Amino acid sequence: MNPEQLHHMRHSLAHLLGAAILELYPGSKLTIGPSVDNGFYYDIDCTTKISDQDLPIIEEKMHSLLPSWTGFEKRTVSADEARTHFAGNEYKLELIDEIAKEGGEITLYTSGTFTDLCRGGHTENPAQDIEPNAFRLERVAGAYWRGDEKNKMLTRVYGLAFESKEKLDAYIYQQEEAKKRDHRKLAKELKLFTISELVGSGLPLWQPNGNVLRRELTNYLWDLHKNRGYQWVWTPHLAKEALYDASGHTGHYMDDMFSVFGGTSKEKFYVKPMNCPHHMQIFASEQWSYRDMPVRYFEPATVYRDEKAGQLSGLTRVRSITQDDGHLFCRATQIHTEVSTIVEIIKEFYTTMGMIEGYKVRLSLRDPQSSNYLGSDAVWKTAEDALTEVCRVQNLPYFEGIGEAAFYGPKLDFMFNDAIGREHQLATVQLDFNLPERFDLSFTNEKGEFERPVVIHRAIGGSIERFLGVAIEHFAGSFPTWMAPVQTVIVPVNTELHGDYSDTLLKKLRQQDVRAEIYNYNDSLGKRIREAKKLFVPYIIVIGDKEMESGAMTIEKRDGTKEEGISIETFTQNILNEIKERK
Repeated sequence: MNPEQLHHMRHSLAHLLGAAILELYPGSKLTIGPSVDNGFYYDIDCTTKISDQDLPIIEEKMHSLLPSWTGFEKRTVSADEARTHFAGNEYKLELIDEIAKEGGEITLYTSGTFTDLCRGGHTENPAQDIEPNAFRLERVAGAYWRGDEKNKMLTRVYGLAFESKEKLDAYIYQQEEAKKRDHRKLAKELKLFTISELVGSGLPLWQPNGNVLRRELTNYLWDLHKNRGYQWVWTPHLAKEALYDASGHTGHYMDDMFSVFGGTSKEKFYVKPMNCPHHMQIFASEQWSYRDMPVRYFEPATVYRDEKAGQLSGLTRVRSITQDDGHLFCRATQIHTEVSTIVEIIKEFYTTMGMIEGYKVRLSLRDPQSSNYLGSDAVWKTAEDALTEVCRVQNLPYFEGIGEAAFYGPKLDFMFNDAIGREHQLATVQLDFNLPERFDLSFTNEKGEFERPVVIHRAIGGSIERFLGVAIEHFAGSFPTWMAPVQTVIVPVNTELHGDYSDTLLKKLRQQDVRAEIYNYNDSLGKRIREAKKLFVPYIIVIGDKEMESGAMTIEKRDGTKEEGISIETFTQNILNEIKERK
């Protein structure tokens, strides 16, 4: 089933839901019932309160109606005919008035005994085309009419619909897994981050365990860049208004920016929403020759954006955003080489994270029919050809997105799947002709003339916060050893008899930079081991008389397997190799 057919099937099911509601709850007023990514919904001004407990009854009614829905009959009517049909339903009348005012065609579609106001897009024969076990009503929610909180609150009934029962079951399983893996739930259990009302929504505070994740991720990103010509820079968290006037942010991005007024200086500043303008100034501070190009800056810096409070969620939508940022200044002829290197970094990073399988890349190009782009046709052709060639040479699983380019240049957007199959748009590579123009950046070419560089924006993980939100759920809190906040826990059987020996082992591990802890508090041995397992610690070492006498240890891995007779030296070397190789 292609996407259009799936959309038509889901929209047909929205009609079927509306028909079932009217039969079960006579006098209810239907409003709008579209298809959505995973199914359909209908907003209803219902005569009685509907809850999730009522969904099986409504679903049963849909099943009983489906066999009689053998097609959709389209009828084009006048506005007055439509008003007569929907008399008493102020929601449909409002829609009819809008269509009539715009001069649009008013169409009614009938299947079975149910007729609805609709623009069309249905399956030809619902009774044959819809597998009865491939849809399910999911939940009930509230929704304001037309999304305006000043309007009446309606009842929204959501349904799931897929091509087959197997795909529906797979989606339901994925959603159940997602609840178990919710990074906000795991973060609380694993003590990774917290949100304080006094600090503010969207401003996560990273606890020691969570900061280990941030540090390890940042270090890994730097390892991927430091031998590829990048230089780590640092820029302040705020800047004068003039910088953002020059970059265009005050003209186009003001609603998302935080302003700061100096109490002593009385100057107006903005907290930086992006690092790009600052990096432009670092480049502009020196005189460059074509021999110096490309110039590559790396900075995992925190920026701040005034996201709407209702959209903030855990780590996936925050106001303090640590961008995995980098900017390259190069010649147009160097685009292919530089982007190829970035793609290699992206591939290596997501292979390490176990997310490389099934990834996709959108090659975002300009719309040839539009003139709303900065830069000459020749430069655009060079840039787009370079990105297309990279996709081919690197054998990327890409598809073209015509009109998806930014106004300042084409880009590559990378989509990766997590462990339960959810797709996330994470890495991006963007070409920019805008900022070099606005900041009048240049270098001297072979002829002694000033030449404008192209800027490449690239982010490997997107932002540290959002990527870690994805990673927590991808790994379900069971991080690979190199990332794990605690890599080894030592558990003495008897805290008095075996405590000193355990302390000695702890010191040896920590001297080798292994993140080790000792559980020597007064709880049973079993409870202390369960605590370590609950925190997904990769390795647990239990120390008793036998271990003290022989010097050989039994190592229990978090998957339940054990290695016996291992010396502390061998274990230390093994775990250090595992950390170094980032297995």
